[in-house]
Amino acid sequence: MAAGVPAHPRTPSREVPTLQFRLLGPVSAQRHGERLPLSGTKIHTVLAALLLAGGRTVSDDRLSDMLWGDTPPSTHSAQIYTYVSRLRKHFGGAAEILRQGPGYVLHAEAGQTDLFTFEWLRRKGQQALAEGRHPQAAQLLADALACFTGDPLDNTTEHLLQAERPRLESLRTEVLEQRIEADLACGRHRTLIAELTALVARFPMAEPLRAYLITALYRSSHQAEAVRVYEEGRRVLDEQLGVAPGPQLSEAYLTMLRGEPLPVHDRRPALLPPRVGSFTGRAAQLSRLRLLLSGAGQGRRTVQITGMSGSGKSALAAEVAHDLADGFPDGVLHAVLQDGQGAPRPLTEVVSELLLDLGDQSAWGGSDLTELIRRYRARTAHGRLLVVLDGAGSDSRIAPLLPADPAAAALITSRTRLASVPAVHTVALGPMSDEEGLTLLSALVGPARVAAEPAAARDVVRYCAGLPLALRIAGARLLAHPHWSLDRMSALLREPAGRLQALSYGDADLRRVLGQPLNQLCQATRTALPWLARLGLGPFTARLLADSTGLAETQAQRVLEELADAALLDAEPSAGEGVHRYRFHPLVLLLAESLPCDRRYGQG
Repeated sequence: MAAGVPAHPRTPSREVPTLQFRLLGPVSAQRHGERLPLSGTKIHTVLAALLLAGGRTVSDDRLSDMLWGDTPPSTHSAQIYTYVSRLRKHFGGAAEILRQGPGYVLHAEAGQTDLFTFEWLRRKGQQALAEGRHPQAAQLLADALACFTGDPLDNTTEHLLQAERPRLESLRTEVLEQRIEADLACGRHRTLIAELTALVARFPMAEPLRAYLITALYRSSHQAEAVRVYEEGRRVLDEQLGVAPGPQLSEAYLTMLRGEPLPVHDRRPALLPPRVGSFTGRAAQLSRLRLLLSGAGQGRRTVQITGMSGSGKSALAAEVAHDLADGFPDGVLHAVLQDGQGAPRPLTEVVSELLLDLGDQSAWGGSDLTELIRRYRARTAHGRLLVVLDGAGSDSRIAPLLPADPAAAALITSRTRLASVPAVHTVALGPMSDEEGLTLLSALVGPARVAAEPAAARDVVRYCAGLPLALRIAGARLLAHPHWSLDRMSALLREPAGRLQALSYGDADLRRVLGQPLNQLCQATRTALPWLARLGLGPFTARLLADSTGLAETQAQRVLEELADAALLDAEPSAGEGVHRYRFHPLVLLLAESLPCDRRYGQG
């Protein structure tokens, strides 16, 4: 392996290498973030073989075996030379391929190749695990797994795959199991159940994964389900392999049967969703949030991020919480306060989860909310914690979740400001500027595609109206269809009637996200919304809505205020005459226009 150690991916102390190589997925090379146009399985195989050697010479015979197996053509030496020459031309001096003896050697710094970064993170994570530093181990091993972007060595020959992929898949499985072990040691059994259930279904004969699932279920008081998982494993091993469960699986099962306490080695919670990989923009808001949340001895720090659905509140909260996590020695808690449909989750469930994250293993299933809150406040009374509360809907639901220690801090996301939360600072997220949108689109699809079609890129940004979620969905569609031009994406978004449908991909559906606040509106307000949409983007007033619908002006004002509270309208500062004016966001207007009108309602 070449000299040098790659920086931790989250450590910004080093510049991004000029060339970056990918082996843990489709084999590729990038220069300054732009993918080099390597064409064909054979040239990818030569690149992969040279990178896998880690700075050692790869002989002509080895390259021939990886390219053609036992039946090389008579011109194999000339063809290998041609592939190497093409690589040199693409690299342009940013990396060297030298002829050395009867072979070739590629000199690349360790930080340039995802495999070397993976191996460094794996070693550091395993060291942390052996030393009992479980939160650090879990994070390092998770970062190592994130280096995989698909099946390793995709787009190479079957000969290279047969020789090298099993080793890489074995390392991936090893790191996955160790990361799960570290997460269990941190008390994250509840959050592991869904992942382990899926893994056991995919790999039914993997005994370590089944043992971890039994442990996670047992710690979560699901003993009956744990017994079922064990019995199913015993049956599968007998039918498929004719063997009995091994020591690890048997010990997990017997430990549960004996009712032995299962130790959790580290009670310091560090439970945050991952950073958004292409997070860009919001520089001013990030700077202000860091300033407001950092700094000991400044009393209680409670900060709120507000903005309409899809404006990136959760991503911004995760970004700043990761940045500041080391400044909260007693840990970081994270709670999602809404379900997938945008409805408030039961407060007993949320408080129980927070107590579990704080190490209170008896909290799950508690039904006495007063008792749960009392225990939560006792647990947070002495500790410098950061508590992230994502998706707040009302003041009354937030107050019990604020940490009790004045040295702690809380970061809240909500569509609109919660007026009665004590000592709150508010950071509001409006639409991104066109330049911020272009930067985000470049980060999502690559600067080369944006530079190749600047006018179409600006159209895509304009149609997404400064909403990060809309841009991310458009970017996801473009990434999934690398043959698409930006002009094609722009054409899909051009017609307003089909724009929301075009901004849906996979699990991300802009119409669904924008429509979540509708479920919390009173019937009168929901009925008025499509009639209000007939007035266009705005601005409009209560008098204008009253004249258009036949509502009394006071009732029209209540409708507008409720829509503004749900972040379905933007309220403008009052004019000198004290009249309140409101506007639609362009994408919310499209949603409102698509709602059915009650013909008995409008009269204007």
